[in-house]
Amino acid sequence: MSSECCEGSVVSEDCCPGKTGSEKHLVILGGGSAAFSAALKASELGGSATIINDGLPMGGTCVNVGCVPSKTLIRAAETLHRAASPQAFNGIETSGRLLDFKAVMDQKQQMVEDMRQAKYADVIGGLENVRYVQGCARLVDRKTVEVNGERIEADHILIATGASPKIPEIPGIESVPYLTNESAFELKDLPLSLIVLGGRYIALECAQMFARFGTEVTVLQRSERILPDQPKEIGDNLTGYLREEGLKVEPGVRVIGVYKKENQVAVETVIEGQPRTFQAEHLLIATGRQANTSNMGLEEVGVKTDSEGFILVNNRLETNVAGISSAGDVVGRNMFVYTAAYEGALAAENALDGKEIKSDYTALPWVIFTDPQVAGVGLDADQARQRGFDVDMAQLSLEHVPRSVAARDTRGFIQLIRDRSTDKLLGARILAPEGSELLMEISLAIKYGIPVGEMKKAFHPYLTLSEGVKLAALTFDKDVASLSCCAV
Repeated sequence: MSSECCEGSVVSEDCCPGKTGSEKHLVILGGGSAAFSAALKASELGGSATIINDGLPMGGTCVNVGCVPSKTLIRAAETLHRAASPQAFNGIETSGRLLDFKAVMDQKQQMVEDMRQAKYADVIGGLENVRYVQGCARLVDRKTVEVNGERIEADHILIATGASPKIPEIPGIESVPYLTNESAFELKDLPLSLIVLGGRYIALECAQMFARFGTEVTVLQRSERILPDQPKEIGDNLTGYLREEGLKVEPGVRVIGVYKKENQVAVETVIEGQPRTFQAEHLLIATGRQANTSNMGLEEVGVKTDSEGFILVNNRLETNVAGISSAGDVVGRNMFVYTAAYEGALAAENALDGKEIKSDYTALPWVIFTDPQVAGVGLDADQARQRGFDVDMAQLSLEHVPRSVAARDTRGFIQLIRDRSTDKLLGARILAPEGSELLMEISLAIKYGIPVGEMKKAFHPYLTLSEGVKLAALTFDKDVASLSCCAV
């Protein structure tokens, strides 16, 4: 968290002392979305909160090294890519080139700092009952934490310390320089070449972004396909689209070791039983996340974690120790900024207001910001079958979506999963340019049990991408290729 004190609206322990009174006091370890959401909820409920943060600056992963920097850089790279690529429309020629990579990164950093100030520092800067302390906290007991030599008493403690890049145990990894999402977004010079270890959302977003800026990118994925936890057609199709852009995507890779070779990093692998060595100027490791739970006193207080160090909680976000809850990425599930905010507020309300609200992720939408985007909500077809539903799946190619045809970009599909016996939606998987914009209609249908039949009847403006949801719903019972425009 920023070490600035009383400068503008940035807060510190001296700027905003917490109230001392009879109101309940929530002590929060961490400084990201879950922490701030919990502090705001505590204030709203008439209590007080102390946020104690160390490591990343105020705002945690999302604003500093995650969502905000990655998405603005992805959009910048997309702008360059589209300008420099052959146009699908006759009679139009465009061109684009990267003039100053450092300028792109500096603009990104300014956005990060502006959002950190506006959405975090300024938000709590005017709250007298929210205190911020910069320092590394340690649990003393279930009602006390220690930071900077001070012991702070709490009515309830919330652990929201987040997660950080997990570095795999690869022979030689300690002897070579490598990037993570945190350091990759701080580069001032564009890499000439890059090897990306990993094949899930962070790896793929970074890989395509750097490739579109002009880096020669190779993706090495341990599983037999990228995005192994998604339906096979998602990973297979996205692999094809990435390869069309010039990325090298190698699945089924077993990494043997890494070492420095002159000014490059070499990665020794085995693929289909054959040894192969890859070399690049930089190595980016995106092989997962690990909980920020070390040296916090969890063991002494008795807070249980899983084998990966993530804190175990029930559906009310309570740990096994009375008076201690946990929320956000440190819990190890649904690692999104909006779920962290949801969990922080829920945990605070349960802790301070005596409620027993249960977390519910049934209609949780998520997005991978590749191009085309991968988006989903609810169950996929296999998950639905495993839970005993009478599964019916409809899949609509974007070749049948008028908006996509008019835009001359029909990459991908919309996949809906319903329970045949009730006509209720169970989930969706989408691979489409800007496919994330389709999620909320589907999410609300799942949350409120709107039958597919009702979705078919709803008006969807012609030549919008949202019309694809209606057409996909029609696909359960009809061949949309045989329908006229706007037909029902």
